[in-house]
Amino acid sequence: MQLNFKKVGEGEPLVILHGLFGSLDNWLTLAKKLGDYFEVFIVDGRNHGQSPHSNEFNYDVMADDLYEFLMQNGIVDPIILGHSMGGKTAMQFAMNYPNKLKKLIVVDIAPKAYPVHHTEILDGMLSLDLEVINTRKEADKQLSNYISDISTRQFLLKNLHWITQGKLAWRFNLPVINNQIETIGQGLENIDPFEKSTLFIRGEKSNYITATDFKIINKIFPNSQIKTLNSGHWVHAEKPVEFLQLLNSFLLNS
Repeated sequence: MQLNFKKVGEGEPLVILHGLFGSLDNWLTLAKKLGDYFEVFIVDGRNHGQSPHSNEFNYDVMADDLYEFLMQNGIVDPIILGHSMGGKTAMQFAMNYPNKLKKLIVVDIAPKAYPVHHTEILDGMLSLDLEVINTRKEADKQLSNYISDISTRQFLLKNLHWITQGKLAWRFNLPVINNQIETIGQGLENIDPFEKSTLFIRGEKSNYITATDFKIINKIFPNSQIKTLNSGHWVHAEKPVEFLQLLNSFLLNS
């Protein structure tokens, strides 16, 4: 699969993977800052952004997508950074291809299974009749019946785009994501301790990585450190300065 991507900067390769319902654009601002020191590749995952859609949607195929992306672009021994779904993909890549990356950074996701918890978001998006709704304002109004948080709605609505004049569509593959949402909650497979340097960054106000997860993180990633920022799940967006400081400390000094 030919994944859509953007490249910023020069130097050691750093690949960034976004989370569920996201796209590479969510990371562009940070990528430009990291581009002062690294050759940064921000990538749209399958069924997201401008990458191809597919009925296959699980962490093994997304890890294979990443391997293929590295081969296609001649990227050797990169640092891999992933947030949420992208973090789980990055961890699965480290399990499947441990010799194909130099360091790993995982943002607010643990190497465990999660119960389905996107029901309201999916129900809200599925409720939008895009044959009738032809403005983001109308879409936002409809979504507000399901999703009260304005920032979450704005994040989702960034994925609406015009396919023809007056005709909106989702960039991500909503039917497949909805059908495979339990798969996206699954834990890692092919588990073997990953010995290379790893950084976990968690949001203190998020419940994705809790103190009870530290044991399994340290077992699977024995050469890891866990850092906490005073934020929710979108750590990089909520605390961009502090997040960049943590990254630079790990990337440049470890």
